[in-house]
This record gives sequence, structure tokens and C-alpha cells, in this order.
Amino acid sequence: MRLRYFNLGFLRQPRVRRIMQLAGYDLRLGWPSGTDGVVVWGQRPVSARGRWVARRSSAPLITVEDAFLRSVLTGRAGEPPQGLLIDPLGLYYDPSQPSTLENLLSTVTLTADEEARAARLIARLNRLQLSKYNATLDDLPPPAPGYVLIVDQTAGDASVRASGGDRAAFLAMLQAARDENPGARILIRSHPETTAGQRGGHFRADDLLRGEAFIDAPYPPQMLLSGAAQVYTLSSQLGFEAILNGRRPAVFGQPFYAGWGLSDDRSPPPRRGRALSVTQLFTAAMIQFPKWYDPHTDQLCEIETVIDNLEAQRRAWREDRMGWLALGMRLWKRGPLQRAFGRYRGIRFKPPAGARRVMVWANRYQPEMGDAVRVEDGFLRSRGLGAELVPPASLVLDDLGIYYDPTRPSRLETLIEAAITPDDHARATALIATLNASGISKYNLGNSALPDLPPGRRILVPGQVEDDASIRLGAGDIRTNAGLLRAVRAANPDAVILWKPHPDVEAGLRPGAVADPDADVILRGVDAAVAISAADEVWTMTSTLGFEALLRGKAVTCYGAPFYAGWGLTQDLGSVPARRSARPDLATLAHAVLIAYPRYFHPKSGLPCPPEAIAAWLQSGAPQKRSPFNRLLAKVQGALASFAWIWR
Repeated sequence: MRLRYFNLGFLRQPRVRRIMQLAGYDLRLGWPSGTDGVVVWGQRPVSARGRWVARRSSAPLITVEDAFLRSVLTGRAGEPPQGLLIDPLGLYYDPSQPSTLENLLSTVTLTADEEARAARLIARLNRLQLSKYNATLDDLPPPAPGYVLIVDQTAGDASVRASGGDRAAFLAMLQAARDENPGARILIRSHPETTAGQRGGHFRADDLLRGEAFIDAPYPPQMLLSGAAQVYTLSSQLGFEAILNGRRPAVFGQPFYAGWGLSDDRSPPPRRGRALSVTQLFTAAMIQFPKWYDPHTDQLCEIETVIDNLEAQRRAWREDRMGWLALGMRLWKRGPLQRAFGRYRGIRFKPPAGARRVMVWANRYQPEMGDAVRVEDGFLRSRGLGAELVPPASLVLDDLGIYYDPTRPSRLETLIEAAITPDDHARATALIATLNASGISKYNLGNSALPDLPPGRRILVPGQVEDDASIRLGAGDIRTNAGLLRAVRAANPDAVILWKPHPDVEAGLRPGAVADPDADVILRGVDAAVAISAADEVWTMTSTLGFEALLRGKAVTCYGAPFYAGWGLTQDLGSVPARRSARPDLATLAHAVLIAYPRYFHPKSGLPCPPEAIAAWLQSGAPQKRSPFNRLLAKVQGALASFAWIWR
């Protein structure tokens, strides 16, 4: 359907136009003709032009609003929405006429599977503390519980006007809260746009009595709801979130969630009277009605994908909002680091730091750097080698140590030791299945050709870069590729030894070549996942390939102490830290290593993303850019690094 628009907001927002296009609407400027419709944004003042045109031309009117999980920052801060509410009937917050959402709520029924899905999603949203806007901090000390929470809204908000609200209505709500909760502590939660100074609210400081206070810190709504004895709202979405949090809010307006038996309605809306369950309310409002959008695939998606994306984007805001000072970064890494960690405040690469946190490439950390956060490549890195200056799609930040250094604790170790929820476990299990089915590994070089292999018990021995920090810090007695091959042969004289040189070494970029390897077959240029599939076991010093083999159900023997050793999942012939006493299963290990520890950055969208998005991108075979100049620079840097290590 072709829709005509009459305010420049649609012209300035490519994300909105794209979601509309994917939903089947073609947005154009101009007067409607034929079967054209008119599109307006809610009840903003600028929508009056479009409404007038629709009346004059008798064209159908389509209204658009943000969906209920919008973004990290507010729309006024310039961040596009994750989804839209597109309505040919009315507006979800305007009770004066029916809307698509009201019709869905009037008729929604759920199967057992739909009920379980909704319950699972509600629990996840509450656990992750996601809301419409998500520039929130979960490490703030919460207010002492037992307070009455009153929700302010922005002055002039369309949902307030639609419910007949004004400043007097908010003051009446405040007085009702006092009368109904004598002696209770009252906290007023300001709207995020009010806190940010973008729009005013309805309450002023002189409206409050002694013991009453504004609560303007960036608390997640769920944190405030969990400590509230009672919640009062006019029409805020936070009232909906209170219902999802198991509360029964007192509602003084007529928002979409009122009138269904889940709230204490002081002004019951017309036409509603059906009693709904929380899962029915959620299904209609969050699953059936919105058009959700995934910027990484540029397609409409389900809410589960939006939750994954928002979780990744909020983590980026929380960790990057104060800005970074990055030390020890080679020139070629600075652009990717800026794209990865400079989204909310650009990275500096030279002191002073000021209030910024300090990051340093892990192998350049020095004790005098104190609490600098160490940075390294993640475990689903790229389609191509880091030594060839292919930028990473994942990086890890470690505030305790670094994953490849067993001489001290790392943030990864704490994550491996931590308990995870059943949903997290299921998510990690699904990710393992995806990686196995698609053959995704760290570098994804794409060569699946295997030479003829002799029968017998096959042991894959992965080569490593011999000056790599993981060998220097965690390899134990065996520290060279030739020594590794001799040890494996001595321990397994009748096995078929498959030797896979490290791709950086094969490319001539790093040291570690073996002149005459003691192996039955040499797997040159073979992708890691293909090599693992051809083997029964993997024996290694500290290679990440050992972790990939665990994901694929292979037995792994370690001579050193890589991050995945010492947890009861490998045969450990070297010395592993005694502190690794937890016994996680494979999915728990994978959740820590692939989901909780790294940060991911989508090469197509340029946005923070979850690991599932990178797995899908790697599976698509999309190439990553590299230039002959970068390859030459990588060889020069590798040679200089090796020379420096020899003479250190």
C-alpha cells in the first residue's frame, strides 16, 4: 500500500521508512490518489497536516508509533527504534476509538506453547531489566524497599492528553497516593527524557512534602518496581511493566493495559471488560502487534531477536558511555576499536584520560597501568586472519586479567564459575548446535578440502604461533610445535597423527614452522572445523582449537593450561590452576566463552550485536575487506615483533 506523508520526520528517519517498507508500505511525498493512504506519527502536532489531508481526500489513515522496546537512548537523542506499531484503526494509547491492539486484546487466546513462550519472554525481560529506553545501570544501590512509586510522564505527552491528563491530574494522583498510604515513603520516578533535560515533567520540587523525593538516577524500571509496595501511574508504559513484574498498578488514565482485570483502574476505559492473563496481555502487545526489526539482517524479526540485540547495545552503552583511553594499540587496530567502543563517546589514544576508563591490548599491559582493562580478540573473530589485518567481529574486555593467562584470575574464569539460568543454558546449547551445523570457527578460512586420510585412531594436533602469549604464559614444559608433535607421538605410537599448522604460520606472518613434522598427514590450509570433524581427538598445548573441538564433542588433551582446561572437560597433562574447581557442563562453559565474555560488532550494520548475529553473518560467507597494503604491513609487524621477542 502506498502511503503519503506530510512531515519531514519520515524523510529524516531511514530506519522507520525501512520497517514500513518491510511491512508492506511504500512511503511517498505528495497528495494521495487512487488507493493511497496517509501516514502520520501518532498524535504529534505535526500529524495534524496528514490528518487534514486524509479527511479532505477520504484516504485511509495509518498511524505509527514506537514499539514498546525502543532503544538504549531516547528518540530525541537520535537513536532509531527497534520496531514500530502500525495501526490502520486508531492509536493504542487513545481510548476514544478502538485500535488494532485493543482488538487483539479483546480476542487473544493462547495455546500451551504460546503461553510458555510468553512466560519465558516476560521472565527474560524482567531478568535483563529491559524497558522502552535502556540507558540504565544495574549496579546502583536500590532504594530501601517499601516505598510508594509514582510515575511521572513528560508534559504534553500524547498518551497523557488522550487519557484527559494534565498537571492537575498528576497532582490528584499524588494526593491519592498519600491518602491511601499514610506514612509511606513516596518516590516519584521521572521520565528518562525529563532526566536528560529534553522535556519537562508534571511534578515540581515544591509539590513534594517532607520525606518525598524524586528518583532520577538511571535505575532500570524493574529494580524500582521490585521494591515498591504500590505503583501509581496515569498512562505510562511503566504501568504495563509493573503488571509484567507481578504488580497491580493503580491507573488514573486509560492506557492500553487498563480495563483487562490486571490493574486498579480509577477511570475504567470504555468497551473493555474482558479478564486477561498477564501472558495474554504480553502476547498481544509484544508479539502479535509490533513489527520488530533486525538491523543486522535488514529484515523483520521476532521479539527474541530484538531482546538479544538490545541486550548487546545496552552492554555497549554501559561499558562505553564514559569513554576510553586506549593504550598500546597499533595504528591498524585503532579504526576497528573506534567503531567497536567509541559509539557513545570517541576513544582517545593518547593521555590524559580524565574520567575515561583505560584499555590496553592485553600483551602490552604493564603493572604500572594499574586497573587498565585488557583487550583481546574474541573466539568468533572474523573471516580471515588477524595477522593479515582483517578486523575482528568480536573483542573481549577483561578487568581482572586475560583469558589466556592462567597465572592470575580472569573475568572469563568468574563467568565460567557462575551459575546460569535455564534460558541461558538453552541459548548456549542452540548456539553450539549452530556453530557445529555451519562449521563456524575462529577464523573461518573456508577451505573444506581434506586429503586422503588413513584409517585408525586419528589425533589432530593444532600448531600454534610459538611466540604467542598463551604459550609464554600457559604452555608448561612443552613450548614448541616440534616438541608437541614428539610428545603426542610418544604417547600415542599407533595413532594417526594429523598435523594442522597455524594459519598465521602458514601465511608466513608469525613464527612456528616445523621443518620435518612427525605426523602422518599434514592438513595445510584446512579450515579448523573441517579438521576437527576428521579427528577422534585433539591434543594441544593451549590452542583455541581445543575449545572448538569440545564444542564438537571431541576428546581434548592439554599439555598446557588454556582457558578451557581444568574444569573437568579435558584431559589435563599440564599444571592447571587449583582455583578452577567448578565443574560446568559444556553449555555453561560455552555461555561464558561465547555469550557473556565477548562483545560483538556486526560488520554489516556496524552496531553491537549478539553472537547469534555474527554466527549468521559468518555462515552467509560474506567476505571481509583486506588490502595488499595491510597484508604487507602485517608481515612487517610480525617480523618486528618476532625480532623483538628474540632479543627481549
